[in-house]
Amino acid sequence: MNVPFTNLYQQYLDCSVEINQAIADSVVNSSFITGPDTTKFEKAFAKFTGAEDCAATGSGTTALLCAMRALGIGPGDQVLTTPHTFVATTEAIVSVGATPVFVDIDPLTHLINLDELESKITTATKAIMSVDIYGQCPNMDRLREICKKYNLYLVEDAAHSITNLWKQEPVGSMADITCFSFNPVKNLGAMGDAGACTGSSELMERVRMYRDHGRTGRYEIKEIGYNARIDNMQANIILAKLPYLKDWMLRKRRLCNFYTDQLRNYVQIPKIELGNTHSYYVYVIQTPRRDELAAHLKSMGIATNIHYATTVHQQPAFAQWYSLCPVAEKTVKEILSLPCWYSMNENEISYVVDQVKAFAQ
Repeated sequence: MNVPFTNLYQQYLDCSVEINQAIADSVVNSSFITGPDTTKFEKAFAKFTGAEDCAATGSGTTALLCAMRALGIGPGDQVLTTPHTFVATTEAIVSVGATPVFVDIDPLTHLINLDELESKITTATKAIMSVDIYGQCPNMDRLREICKKYNLYLVEDAAHSITNLWKQEPVGSMADITCFSFNPVKNLGAMGDAGACTGSSELMERVRMYRDHGRTGRYEIKEIGYNARIDNMQANIILAKLPYLKDWMLRKRRLCNFYTDQLRNYVQIPKIELGNTHSYYVYVIQTPRRDELAAHLKSMGIATNIHYATTVHQQPAFAQWYSLCPVAEKTVKEILSLPCWYSMNENEISYVVDQVKAFAQ
């Protein structure tokens, strides 16, 4: 049996009528960038996340970048973050001239280690950029308390965690700015790059300014910004998928719970931080024999991936900000992401489970 790592085409099949209509409407109306389509998307997504406001962007990366600018973060400022993330998290910090300060991860959850966080705060610290790795949040109550105590901004990189709830609060409604990615492989994906920020109306107006070249009027450029606007076609495609998302996530959580029930005695599975519903962007297991297991699964027709194979602070581009994070450095050598798409059938998921067990035994 062959089991691919993901099945993006199924999302299209599930709502092809709506997606085709969304594309056709964009073409017929010649509505491609900004305008009523973007506003409609922003209002719908703000409502979905429980946020006061939303500002759409051209990607998850530019969402993070515009968030940094909207909060006034720049040269001389430090931003605390995790080394276990996609490079875009740190890229946004460095791109505005700020300094990333890496905090090691919790060995059980792989989230930023809040026990170490406070010791890294200095007078130069301006913000914490937390990452909802794999699809769950750190302890948001504690994180917000730390930010309040030290008067820091909280930016949540929620690229993995759409639909996750923290103690019934939806992701998108808890941080000063929450940043989302709609990359095609995400649980809610566009058919190209797209992203969004959520937060207060005041901050979202600043994000809108920076995403549109720093423009406050048609001919008035208030600050230097970026071309970071969302394509209306992508906004409309995401809107077409949005009504299906909760059902897709219910199905995905069921299959991930099956993985956990079946594999907990064979491999290490990251702990769910109490309070999360978890949105399982990816399903991750951990074993010192990761490479051997991946090779075995490949030989049996099962595709896997690694999220992420190298910590950001060990990448050559960020070498000057390296600080020892032993847990993260060990973890990235042992993690493996299993196939995890909501429409996997019983035979496929059972086959993956059987092959992991066979290897472990």
